[in-house]
Amino acid sequence: FDPCDIRGSDGQRVVEAECATFDVPADPADPDGDTLALFVARIPALTPEPAADAVTIINGGPGASSVSLYVNLEGALSALRRNRDVIVMDQRGTGRSAPLDCPALDTATYQFDPATVRAATRHCLDALRHDPRLFTTSLAVEDLERLRRQLGYRQWNLYGVSYGTRVAQHYLRRYPDAVRSVILDGVVPPDLALGPDVALNAQTTLDGILERCGQADYCAAAFPDPAGQFQRLRERLRASPVTLETPDPVTGRSREVTLSDSHLAMTVRLLSYAPETAALIPLVVHEADTGNFTPLAGQAMRIEAQLQSAISFGMHNSVVCTEDVPFYGDLTALQPALEAAYLGADQVRALETICGLWPRGVRHDDLAEPLRSDRPVLLLSGEFDPITPPAYAERAAAGLTRSRHLVAPGQGHGVIARGCVPQIAEDFIEAAAVDDLDTACLDRLAADPFFVDLLGPPP
Repeated sequence: FDPCDIRGSDGQRVVEAECATFDVPADPADPDGDTLALFVARIPALTPEPAADAVTIINGGPGASSVSLYVNLEGALSALRRNRDVIVMDQRGTGRSAPLDCPALDTATYQFDPATVRAATRHCLDALRHDPRLFTTSLAVEDLERLRRQLGYRQWNLYGVSYGTRVAQHYLRRYPDAVRSVILDGVVPPDLALGPDVALNAQTTLDGILERCGQADYCAAAFPDPAGQFQRLRERLRASPVTLETPDPVTGRSREVTLSDSHLAMTVRLLSYAPETAALIPLVVHEADTGNFTPLAGQAMRIEAQLQSAISFGMHNSVVCTEDVPFYGDLTALQPALEAAYLGADQVRALETICGLWPRGVRHDDLAEPLRSDRPVLLLSGEFDPITPPAYAERAAAGLTRSRHLVAPGQGHGVIARGCVPQIAEDFIEAAAVDDLDTACLDRLAADPFFVDLLGPPP
């Protein structure tokens, strides 16, 4: 390890750390073959005599950098290093660990066209420097175990968020004696194939956001019919996309932007992930419905830029085309509900189109089996999570005999940094037990007030 600075996903926030590369076999079945250099950061414990076990952070996506996640959430996660080292490794295919980037696929699925998606997929596969079959959850957990042994830690305390909860649960399944405790945040049950329910969960969350606006007098007065406005706007943009010249919120340069119903759907979906951005949705929809498309365009450009810089889409495809899409089954009965949702069925169609060309990778036979474990597990959910609702955590907890599920009121996807949750997480890891956690402070959490104009919520 050498001293280094690690950066967040926006490239601006910096944390001092110690960095190294860790060489692993690209294909564990061929230990004498090619290797991958995985990027590892160590944030040393604050105590001079750290515990023999360490904390490790696993990001979601699939395709997002775990190192960047630590930096983004350093204010909340730094408490975990009070008595323990924090070790963060970019999962193979992400961040600085042989990333499988696919610029051609970044935007090809916004307005789904089968020919465009197939062409972008072929272009991506032709440009990859590594075999995409070797970038899956099954191999990622083997990398994590090699790292633990290399560094000499007795056990891991695992924190996984979103897709990272799948990695954490599979690591626990394969290496139970190497795990001291687990925090699962925005939980994906092991036996769930992600994809078909995404549009349905997103629709439920949006319905709830607009309903809450109608129940708040100040929001209802500003936006008497937010659901109707959203539907009108969606139909208008589907029939005739709108082109405008507007400043890019990231660079400040003027850009010509064409907004379609797919851009609306993508923007609303990502805004609904966090309470402070969900509070913008009725206003952004109202402004666009009444002719001012600048707020919608600004949010769409900001989100698009974040996704392109945060996700390695090649690694994402390697995971979902191995672990999810092949197990969708017959979706005929679900089709009407998908078509009625604001995201529609295009995301599922795009994934099926990509995976028709993308090769299936290495997958352990037990990857999708319900997990049974007696290790202490803390499960965290946001009340209004649009992609991994609290019911998912309940499903995952069924086989976890020493677990506790906490639902953060008013919150969205990923709650480790919300309110008093960092303190709860620290207490849990310190004790490696769920029985005596003081969680009364969660009652103080709530959804953010809605913006009623461009200046914000009412006084």
